[in-house]
Amino acid sequence: MIGRLRGILLEKQAPYLLLDVSGVAYEVQAPMTTFYRLPALGQEVILYTHLSITENLHQLFGFFEQRDRSLFRTLIKVNGVGPKLAIAILSGMEADDIARCVRDNNIKALTKVPGIGQKTAERLVIELRDRLKNWDAPQGDAHAHNQIQLAASNDVYAEAESALISLGYKPNEAAKMIATAAKQKPEAKSEELIRLALKAQAS
Repeated sequence: MIGRLRGILLEKQAPYLLLDVSGVAYEVQAPMTTFYRLPALGQEVILYTHLSITENLHQLFGFFEQRDRSLFRTLIKVNGVGPKLAIAILSGMEADDIARCVRDNNIKALTKVPGIGQKTAERLVIELRDRLKNWDAPQGDAHAHNQIQLAASNDVYAEAESALISLGYKPNEAAKMIATAAKQKPEAKSEELIRLALKAQAS
C-alpha cells in the first residue's frame, strides 16, 4: 500500500496531478481542497495517499492533510459512494464542513455538491453520523497555516472553468460561477477562483 508520497510537482490539471518521486512519476487524483494548497510547479510537495485497486483499474488518490484522507476512506465505505464521488464531495466542501453537515443533519447543503442528490445526501447523513461523531475540527486556523502561494497561470479563467466542468458542472454554469468569483476578487489565481465559486454555490 502506498500511503505517502514526497516529490516534485510536475503537472496539475484538476483532478489529476503528476508527482516525480525519485525519477518515478506518479499520477494522482486529488480533490480541489488539496489543489488549493499545492505549491508552484517544480516545488516539493508531500501528499497522503490512498491506493484503490479494482479488477481493471488501479487509482492513486492524494490529499494534503491526513484528515482529508481519513474522511475519504470513510466516505467510500458508504453504500453507493465510490472514489470518484468521494473526491467530488471533498472538492465541494472542506472535511470539517462535511462533518458539520452530517452532525447538523444539513441535507440541503450536501445536495449542492455536484453528484449528490437528495437520496445520496440522506444516506450520507445516516451512515456517517456515528462514524463522524468524534470528528473534531483542528485548533486554530490550520488551513491558513498550510496555505502555500500558488503559481501563476497563463489562462486563469479557462483553467478554473475546466476544473469545475471536471467536477460535474455544465460549461455555461461553470463560466458564470467563475465570472462571479472573479468580480469578487479579480486578482485571484485559478485555484482561489474555484474555491470562491464553490463556496458561493454551497452558501
